[in-house]
Parts: sequence; C-alpha cells; structure tokens
Amino acid sequence: MNRTVGLVLIVVGIAMLIWTGFTYTKKEKLVDAGPIQISADKEKSVNWPPYVGGIILVAGVFVVVASRKK
Repeated sequence: MNRTVGLVLIVVGIAMLIWTGFTYTKKEKLVDAGPIQISADKEKSVNWPPYVGGIILVAGVFVVVASRKK
C-alpha cells in the first residue's frame, strides 16, 4: 500500500514539475434581465510554484524507500 502511494506521489510530483499550471474557461452571466441573458467566457488560470512538485516528488521517493526497508 505504501509503495503504491509513493509511486502516485512520484508521478504527481513529476507532472507538477513539467506543467506548472493550467487554464480553464468559465461561463459567467453579465446581464440577467428576464428573458434577456448575456454571458461571457472568462479564462481562469491555476498556477503553482515548481518547488511544490519537487517536494511531492521527494516525499514519494522517501515513501517508496521507507516501504522497501520494512
């Protein structure tokens, strides 16, 4: 079980190092006046610092190494 968690952490850490964020589109209502509705697409972005991915990667390696010693 611990080895699986460690491998998942390693994969997530590598992915976070490669992709430091993502953007998505959200539809927002600008005007809602009875039968008339006006909406616009707004781009939102989610970013994280690269060191977070490194920390998760190191934690995953630590978990895998600790599970092998048992």
